[in-house]
Amino acid sequence: MTRVRVLSEPAHFPALDPAFVMARPALGLGDDQPPPRILLLYGSLRERSFSRLAIEEAARLLQLFGAETRIFDPSDLPLPDQVKGDDHPAVHELRNLSLWSEGQVWCSPERHGAISGIMKAQIDHLPLELKGMRPTQGRTLAVMQVSGGSQSFNAVNTMRLLGRWMRMFTIPNQSSVAMAYQEFDEAGRMRPSAYYDRIVDVMEELVRITVLMRPHAERLVDRYSERKSA
Repeated sequence: MTRVRVLSEPAHFPALDPAFVMARPALGLGDDQPPPRILLLYGSLRERSFSRLAIEEAARLLQLFGAETRIFDPSDLPLPDQVKGDDHPAVHELRNLSLWSEGQVWCSPERHGAISGIMKAQIDHLPLELKGMRPTQGRTLAVMQVSGGSQSFNAVNTMRLLGRWMRMFTIPNQSSVAMAYQEFDEAGRMRPSAYYDRIVDVMEELVRITVLMRPHAERLVDRYSERKSA
């Protein structure tokens, strides 16, 4: 069973105004070849999951901006510590994807004023250190949330805290989509709105900062304590 989705349908952006699109938003900030590698995680298993639909819109935009994307499907991910030694194919796949990535996008629904359990389980399966490698340290991170009611920032604030804990560089911009059930059409595509425009802004910024950091990522996370323990 594959838990990785790569969107491959022809580029179609009904909510995007082509007159204002920058095909390579990171041009001039650094070497954007090979394409930045971005892992995207969502936090709901519903058949019509708005966090998944938002992540798919983000992935389409990232591909438009020159990035390579992978979307992880958490539908058969066990709970943390449920499987002895975390020896489960979904856990291995998630960790390998995190090691593969240069940047990540996390999108969670807001549940009871916080992120969902599905979102937290994925983050909890990513250790700070794994066989001498660090699956999240030094990666860039963009955070987004979807809400059933009025606009809130509880979930993105929680993910910012978690991103710092995971030693990631969370970009300044973020997205919070209120009353998400109104923002997507029957085909699952996001309607034109200020919420969609903000997701475009966030993905542009993620690509820019990932490319800008690319030549410096190792030095920025070079720590005395880790050199000493090694």
